[in-house]
Amino acid sequence: MNHTNASQDILLREDKQGAVYLTLNRPERFNTLSEVMLSALQHELDAIAVDPAARCVVIGSNGRGFCAGHDLKEMRSNPEQAYYQTLFRNCSRLMQSIVKLPVPVIARVQGMATAAGCQLVASCDLAIAGRSASFAVSGINVGLFCSTPAVALSRCVAPKQAFDMLISGEFIDAETAMAWGLVSDVSEDADLDVAVADKVAQILSKSPAAVRYGKSMFHAQRQMSLADAYDFAGNVMAENMLNPDAQNGVDAFLDKRKPIWEQPGQ
Repeated sequence: MNHTNASQDILLREDKQGAVYLTLNRPERFNTLSEVMLSALQHELDAIAVDPAARCVVIGSNGRGFCAGHDLKEMRSNPEQAYYQTLFRNCSRLMQSIVKLPVPVIARVQGMATAAGCQLVASCDLAIAGRSASFAVSGINVGLFCSTPAVALSRCVAPKQAFDMLISGEFIDAETAMAWGLVSDVSEDADLDVAVADKVAQILSKSPAAVRYGKSMFHAQRQMSLADAYDFAGNVMAENMLNPDAQNGVDAFLDKRKPIWEQPGQ
C-alpha cells in the first residue's frame, strides 16, 4: 500500500507487510525539518503508534542528503522566542515519539545528517548508513549550540565524543559514527537499500509480541537504577513468557520445529 499525507508529498509513506517506510521528500532543501515536515512526521508516527499491524518503521529520505536539520531560513523569518520555544518543543516531541513507538525504528542514512538531522538518527533504535554518509551537530558554527540534538546524541555516544561533536561542529564519517555508537551498521552506498531490507526482514521474522515487549522494556530500563531495572525487566519477561508466541516458540524449540507467530492486526 502506498499513500501520502496532506502535506503535498513532503513526506511519503509506503507499507510493506508490516514495515512502514517514511521518506522525507524535500531534496532541494536537504530534507530540512520545517514546521510542515515536523507536523507530517508527527502525524504518521501517531498513527503508527496505534496500528497493531505495524511491526517496524524505516525513516529515510530522497536526494543527496538525509536531513540538514531545522529550516534556518524559516527560523530567521520568525524571530520570536515563543515561536522558537514551540518549534523546539514540537521537535522534541517528535524525537520522543520515535523512542516511545512500540516497534523498532531504523534510520536509513545517505549523505549528510546535520544538527536536528543528526538528532533524528540518534533518536532511532537502529541506524544503517551508507559509507559516504557524514554526521555533524554544526549549530555552533552559526552561533547556535545544538542543545536539543545534544539530548539524543549524548544518550548514544560517549560524553566526550558527543561534546566534541557539539563544541567543534566538525563532521564525522560513517565508520567513526559506527565506532562511537551513533549508527549500528555501515554498508556500501550501492548496497544501502539491501542492508536496510535485510534488517527489516530480520525484525519481521521475530515474534511481533516479543519485539514490542523488547522495544518498550529496553528504553524504559535505561532510565532506572540497576535494582529497579532488574525488577522491571523480570516482570516484563514473566509477562512475555505467558504470551502465546513465547509458549509456542519454546515448544517449537524443544520439538525442533519452526515456530509460527501470531500476526496481530491481520
